[in-house]
Amino acid sequence: MNILALLRSRFKPVLDSLADDAGPLLEMIRPAGDPKFGDYQANFAMGLAKKLGKNPRDLATEVVAQVNLEDVCETPEVAGPGFINLKLREAWIQQQLQSAKSDPRLGITKVDAPRTYVVDYSSPNVAKPMHVGHIRSTVIGDSLCRTLKFAGHNVISDNHLGDWGTQFGMIIYGYKHFADQDAYKAAPVPELSRIYRVVRGLMDYFDAKNQLPQLIEKLAERTAEYEAAKNAPESADKAEAKKQKKEVSRAQSQIKELNEAIEATKAKIAKTEDSPALKKMADEHAEISTAVLQETAKLHEGDAENIALWKEFLPFCEDEIKRVYQRLNVTFDHQLGESFYHDQLAPVVADFEKRGLAKESQGATCVFLDGFKAPMIIRKRDGAFLYSTTDLATIAYRMEHWKPDAILYVVDFRQGEHFDKLFAATRLWGYTDVELKHVSFGTVMGEDGKPFKTRAGDTVGLEGLLDEAVSRAYKVVSEGDDKQPEGPQLDEAQRKHISETVGIAALKYGDLSQNRESDYKFSYDKMLAVNGNSSTYMQYSYARVQSIFRKGDIDIAALRSSDATITLEHPAERQLAVAILRFAEALDDVLLDYRPNYLTSYLFDQLAKSYSTFFDNCPVVKAETKELRDSRALLCDLTARVIQQGLDLLGIQTVEKM
Repeated sequence: MNILALLRSRFKPVLDSLADDAGPLLEMIRPAGDPKFGDYQANFAMGLAKKLGKNPRDLATEVVAQVNLEDVCETPEVAGPGFINLKLREAWIQQQLQSAKSDPRLGITKVDAPRTYVVDYSSPNVAKPMHVGHIRSTVIGDSLCRTLKFAGHNVISDNHLGDWGTQFGMIIYGYKHFADQDAYKAAPVPELSRIYRVVRGLMDYFDAKNQLPQLIEKLAERTAEYEAAKNAPESADKAEAKKQKKEVSRAQSQIKELNEAIEATKAKIAKTEDSPALKKMADEHAEISTAVLQETAKLHEGDAENIALWKEFLPFCEDEIKRVYQRLNVTFDHQLGESFYHDQLAPVVADFEKRGLAKESQGATCVFLDGFKAPMIIRKRDGAFLYSTTDLATIAYRMEHWKPDAILYVVDFRQGEHFDKLFAATRLWGYTDVELKHVSFGTVMGEDGKPFKTRAGDTVGLEGLLDEAVSRAYKVVSEGDDKQPEGPQLDEAQRKHISETVGIAALKYGDLSQNRESDYKFSYDKMLAVNGNSSTYMQYSYARVQSIFRKGDIDIAALRSSDATITLEHPAERQLAVAILRFAEALDDVLLDYRPNYLTSYLFDQLAKSYSTFFDNCPVVKAETKELRDSRALLCDLTARVIQQGLDLLGIQTVEKM
């Protein structure tokens, strides 16, 4: 039962009679911020009264007299200038808990009108190892799929792999020039990764050589601007003087950023030039960037040798990422990569041209869109297609074969303009009856506030990240087990299993608990904290309930199916009961704008905190009577099941012991 939805449905007929659009007024019915004001509050009377020319308190009283809440709430209280305080009837709360105690779905009904969603997420380039940048798309997308499915929607997950681009041109070039055949035959994946890094390093070297003079020139320009701004006479006008100071500060910031960029660029150059072996390779492959593009073009044109190599390499690359997904417990319904759509790109461009939606501009085929300064290019001057072309072909395929009501793209915020143009072009193309949503997210930052890198400045590999999290979790689990009053309770196999579950959960929860649009600082210590809003704490809360059942020799499965009732004699019991019943509201909040952090906030701020208060005040095993013991055991069980279900929707597993 979704309490908030129920309350709003009861107020709706009354508000419909008073306003043309009751929607915004119903949104003003929310959980109360302070328990002394009840469980929920309706705060619409003040604004509505002003429009109707009435006294807000009188209007609130009038609404209360008409709304039908007798079975759900105690008599509503009109407070202050017109707030309506709502307190749920204990009998009604108990009734909902009784229904939920043996219900696998915890009393949460599926949506009345299910939609078909396609969720596009993760999408790594399979030619190179997955890195920290893939964690956000992967875990956010997986959580949204799980939550949408639980709500009752039809969900199709699609991992749009990068299996056809320049990365494979790099591997093909590297294989032809740098491969150690014995190493490749013995272990293909490490050797392919090595030659990819060699080619990437050489390309970065030549890019850095080209960029350095430009950066130095920019620094000189910004320094001159800074000196001019700093030495300019201060304006007598306060607003203008403030503007001058801002200009000086802006120039200083740009100079700092340019100096950092120059140092980083010099370091890339030095990395190659300080190594005789790398310098020799660079001298011998001075045109490597052009050569890689040529190898990529040959692949796309169907060159027999490059196609054969691509077919040979691809399974090895896919097996590599499959292993990471298995550790993350992430699966997909489809993995249709860029190569799947290659033959559909030319027809897409032809259709845009046929409909008069695309025009030639400077030799390229472009779609000009209202509201954008630059067009969306769908075919370059040299005839090559772009990501935009592939994305249009992907949409056409999905609409024809899956007929979705919505397509969600879980991709970082830097692709915002690309998706704005893609969606506009899609509408122009005639697909107007589908929701297209860019579920954007920020960057994973290091403790220094910059994008998370290794000490050497390289991108952090995702599998290494998982290994480190599991290693640290093992330490936390072992130290906690060693401190048990009765001595260690876990054998080595159990410790390793729990550490794998806890460590990977910490990474997922640490990401999902953030506002997805914000950057966040990566911290193993915070992620694995046994207190606070962490998966470790939530998993511990679940395991603590199971420990109560073991110590009390409570057969919880039998108790669920018995006629035992839940009573609410202590305020902490009632607080916990209401928190349990708000699970449905949290799920609605998640799906309103595709934000999993609303679920983590509910699990910690409402459910776990309420359970902690209950645990401190309401003994279970040593309850005064058997009836009270059973009641509290059922409250514990419902709490644990909501935690387990909530964590499962985040892609996180629980453990029976910690």
